Amino acid sequence: MANLVSLERVSLVFGTAHVLDDVSIGVLTGDRIGIVGVNGGGKSTLLRVMAGLQEPDSGRISKQGGDDGIRIGMLSQDDALDPEWTVREAVLGDRPEHIWAGDPRIRDVLTGLLGGIGAEAMGGLDSRVGPKSGGERRRLALARLLVEDPELLLLDEPTNHLDVEGVAWLADHLTHRRPRPGNATVAITHDRWFLDAYATMTWEVESGGVSSFEGGYAAYVLAKAERDRLAGVVAERRSNLMRKELAWLRRGAPARTSKPKFRIEAANALIADEPDPRNSVELVSFATRRLGKDVLDLEDATLTVGEPPHERTLLDHVTWRLAPGERVGIVGVNGAGKSTLLRALTGEVPLSAGRRKVGKTVAIAHLTQEVRELERFEQWRVIEAVEDVRQYTTLGGKEVSASQLATRLGFPGGRQQTRVGDLSGGERRRLQLTRLLLTEPNVLVLDEPTNDLDIETLTSLEDVLDGWAGTLVVVSHDRYLLERVCDHQLALLGDGRVRDLPGGVDQYLELRAAAAARAATAPAPSASGGGAGAPAASDGSATATASPAEVREARKTMARVEKQLSRLADREERIHGEMAQKATDPGALADLNARLTELVAEREELELEWLEAADVVG
Repeated sequence: MANLVSLERVSLVFGTAHVLDDVSIGVLTGDRIGIVGVNGGGKSTLLRVMAGLQEPDSGRISKQGGDDGIRIGMLSQDDALDPEWTVREAVLGDRPEHIWAGDPRIRDVLTGLLGGIGAEAMGGLDSRVGPKSGGERRRLALARLLVEDPELLLLDEPTNHLDVEGVAWLADHLTHRRPRPGNATVAITHDRWFLDAYATMTWEVESGGVSSFEGGYAAYVLAKAERDRLAGVVAERRSNLMRKELAWLRRGAPARTSKPKFRIEAANALIADEPDPRNSVELVSFATRRLGKDVLDLEDATLTVGEPPHERTLLDHVTWRLAPGERVGIVGVNGAGKSTLLRALTGEVPLSAGRRKVGKTVAIAHLTQEVRELERFEQWRVIEAVEDVRQYTTLGGKEVSASQLATRLGFPGGRQQTRVGDLSGGERRRLQLTRLLLTEPNVLVLDEPTNDLDIETLTSLEDVLDGWAGTLVVVSHDRYLLERVCDHQLALLGDGRVRDLPGGVDQYLELRAAAAARAATAPAPSASGGGAGAPAASDGSATATASPAEVREARKTMARVEKQLSRLADREERIHGEMAQKATDPGALADLNARLTELVAEREELELEWLEAADVVG
């Protein structure tokens, strides 16, 4: 194996921080490397140094063939596409159609990231880049790099803006379609499932150094735990947390641990006396004592949103009962109504028909994707905002102080004195979670809780949830989190039902693939039973009653709505940024809040339109 890029004793200082401190490391042909580390630890800087975009203060960088040797392509977190380009120019360059259309690898990229050969999900190959959302432009930039297929591919958070299906596709593409003699891939990621599925090696960037571990996330956890045990210098709590994570990986997910090159004896020795991450019997028993037999029930529930003729049905005569201590994860495509379902469950959105039944002792806490609740604390210190809720709570049968809980969720002593207005997006999310847990709910509803969180914080959050006794409902694109903290998963497939997934996320991906295959091969309606008045298929698919032309039109509608939803998400993100900047201006905040409310209403209408089209496609 040849060395594509080597860093020899490279150092880089920003201000007083040693971002890279005497780092020597290299990338060999055939490597698929995942980079992990805390936010702000230097991961992106390391990629820029490897790409030649950042000069180090000292040290040497060697590339195969010198400056004119290997081709290096980098996906950064900045948008570098020309807004005047068409989708065709941005992704395919000047390649003739017969060239790219005849290349299975390029067709796979177009289908996996842009929705097909015609890039319908992007508005067509001849649509302009400029009006597209940040998420769409990022997918275009990723598609462009994968089509160019450089020898060294550097990816900074490539799973951002991808749902569960998109992450699974990307891992498969990088693992099975891209590898060839002479190339390598390096990717920064906080997605632990992606890291496990893709990486042959993991680099951890920490305190200016880079440590290398063989294998993906599971192997990385084992190596870290064993290294900490041998060194004997790591704090007991962190060491215990590593062993706990390793125990779950070894016992609860055998498919994960069979892929990395585990030293099984060492792993078993480390977890020999380690209990399961959660004592499910004890937690359910405690939750039953807190909640009683009744928690939250939706009985024969129908939920429609919007006004005719754009009225959409999210739930169609659904009965769903949440048990005390139940832990359920919800998956579904963007626009399927997952967030709206959570709001109906918490009572924030009324049912159109049916009944919502709530137990007498139920105390619900709902983590939304909004961070407006922190606006009034902009001038407070973190510990003040935490203790504003409660100074002590109980987790895992033990009393913990607000300061201890904040520490476990990523606010060590000194950071607790930081003003809320100076926190990053990830830190604000952590503060939301800390305050939420201190309210001592017995039903916890989490909508995309992993946004902006690094792996270390995610692991700490999962550890906290392991000791939390109550009913848990989670919506997330983070497949690892769903499998780690939830006992089973449900899916929204756009047919008005809440479908149980005994096979977990793998079953969801199979259902989605089968639906796509049915839509692609749907026959024209027969003269005897395929007319407009024919009954719908028993599995909820509309392909038995919709003509091919109607299915094509519905797909175009879905693509258009997905594009609009992505743009709305970017507009919401910009408004949140403005709110943070104008936290001390009540007038400006009121105006921004009004604009945000309008966007939320517009998003719900678009979600309904998407669901109607999805019913046609099947």
